[in-house]
Amino acid sequence: MKPLIACLLLVLVLFSSSCITNKDVVYLQNKGTIANDSLQIKALAQPYRVQIDDILSINVKALDAELVRIFNPTSTNAGGNIGLSEQGLYFNGFTVDLHGNIEFPILGEINVLGFTVEEIEDKVKDLLLEKYFKETAQIFVTVKLAGLRYTTLGEIANKGTQVLYRERVNILEAVANAGDISQTGNRKDVLIVRQYPDGQKIHHIDLTDIAAMQSEFYYIQPNDIIMVKPLKRKALGAGQTATQTITTIASIFSVMVSTYFLARNL
Repeated sequence: MKPLIACLLLVLVLFSSSCITNKDVVYLQNKGTIANDSLQIKALAQPYRVQIDDILSINVKALDAELVRIFNPTSTNAGGNIGLSEQGLYFNGFTVDLHGNIEFPILGEINVLGFTVEEIEDKVKDLLLEKYFKETAQIFVTVKLAGLRYTTLGEIANKGTQVLYRERVNILEAVANAGDISQTGNRKDVLIVRQYPDGQKIHHIDLTDIAAMQSEFYYIQPNDIIMVKPLKRKALGAGQTATQTITTIASIFSVMVSTYFLARNL
């Protein structure tokens, strides 16, 4: 009977240490890195600079709409309404090619690689006034990214490409939009694969620590890949909660006792 008790104690220790606790799943905990819970978030998000394969939505307006019609592509959705849907933006937006250029009506190739959308607005407006309109013409140019597109992988509810039509999105909003991280996902070490002009880099962020809100990676960028690894507890096959763990231990104990007495009676 002693070997049975020893085995049971070993199983009990292993499974009791494998429960997923609140510290594993609660976001933005104050772990002593912040003086108080009233954290003033610094605006660490740097202006995004356009990369290769980005799609831009460029709209030119003037007092005479006919003069700028050629610059403003439109698409028709299933309901017959004219507008720029996600699919329409893909076909009618301006895609940044491998050389960092877009092909714009009348103006031809314009290099936009590494520019912010505000800088592109000024550049397009200046070129239009120089080559197409009179210098005194009142035109308005707006440039936006055709949605903030990112990809989620791993222990997250909705895997795949996600699109949000906002200019600034933090990682918590991005995760929530993808259905949240599963209970067995590792929130303490979320990976962000980010695109740079010289290649891709992997960054780490701990979403259980309130200090994450001061991280330079708190705000996501277009084409980010968010990867959530499983907790080691999941690999062990242990229960996600104390109740599940106790149930598992009870089942194992029952099997061990039955096996022990069966062996003795043989």
